[in-house]
Amino acid sequence: MPAPTLSLDDSGDPATLRLSGRLVTSSLGAVEAAFARTSVEGPVLQIDLSGLEALDTGGAWLIADLKARLEQQGVAVAFSETATPRTDLIAAVAAARPAEKGVEDLPRGLVPWIAGIGAKTVGVGQSIVSLLSFVGQTLSALANAAVRPRRWRTASLVSQMEETGLNAVPIVVLMSFLIGVVLSFQGASQLRQFGAEVFVVDLIAISILRELGILLTAIIVAGRSGSAFTASIGSMKVREELDAMRTLGLDPIEVLVLPRVIALVIVLPILGFIANISGLLGGALMSWAELNVSPGMFITRLQENTDVWHLAIGMIKAPVFAAIIAIVACWQAMQVRGSADSVGRHTTISVVQSIFLVIAADAMFSVFFAEIGL
Repeated sequence: MPAPTLSLDDSGDPATLRLSGRLVTSSLGAVEAAFARTSVEGPVLQIDLSGLEALDTGGAWLIADLKARLEQQGVAVAFSETATPRTDLIAAVAAARPAEKGVEDLPRGLVPWIAGIGAKTVGVGQSIVSLLSFVGQTLSALANAAVRPRRWRTASLVSQMEETGLNAVPIVVLMSFLIGVVLSFQGASQLRQFGAEVFVVDLIAISILRELGILLTAIIVAGRSGSAFTASIGSMKVREELDAMRTLGLDPIEVLVLPRVIALVIVLPILGFIANISGLLGGALMSWAELNVSPGMFITRLQENTDVWHLAIGMIKAPVFAAIIAIVACWQAMQVRGSADSVGRHTTISVVQSIFLVIAADAMFSVFFAEIGL
């Protein structure tokens, strides 16, 4: 059985696509890719069917699909013969082609619903195992770098500290200042009903130092730096730069992940402390304007009624939040597959997962410190 072939001659006017052999369903695999690659620069294409020995509906569909695709690109397609059984078959198949691609109707009922829940459960389990494996790889790389200090990439570490820490100071200061203003205003509105306006200082100090300062800073860092980690490393993976690094004997975990994790663990407590100061400043200014609580009285109440453990608890949380954000962001970058669309999708997932895990960790810290009396 002669295999079907096609050849494009674009030297003449019009360009000619010559088909030969047996263009039947059983042999379409030999020319399907060639049909998909066929394109024409000129305005007209003539398809020569004289060399075909046999043609069935499968082959006619392939020709009709090529004709429809080229016509969408503005190319007029004509056949070398008209009003023959071959052209009539091609016309019939073309008329039967759907106007648009259909959408698969998803299975319905109890069994598919339960199967979907099971598939999602398995997917979550696989993701947890993958994340734990990535954490182990990161800790292994950290241990190797600790044993061999010359493997530390100081330039990359300092660069990441500047990007995630220094450049994030303005937005963190502004956010914390406004949070302090809002807390002071809302607290004053409620406490004024009971004649306890002065306790707004305690409200601001405890809520910002213990919870909101570091928590909101971590959320901002997750949206700002965590997304940048996923996008940058994910783009490198799409461009196969990670494979090139492995070919050169470089470990992507050590070169790309470790500096980001360490930089964020270092700078997030600093950002959290700055956020605390800014939040207290905003609360003090609003208390002065709304309640006539002078800055001196605010500082006195702050010193007398605020335990240093409130600040310490926030600072204890900071490195843990930083590690969660950096590891989840880099792990999601390693899950990128294939295209820029995958980079965007995993960047969104990394921000959502980081914020969720940070809030969950904050809840666990709150329960723990409450149990031990802090």
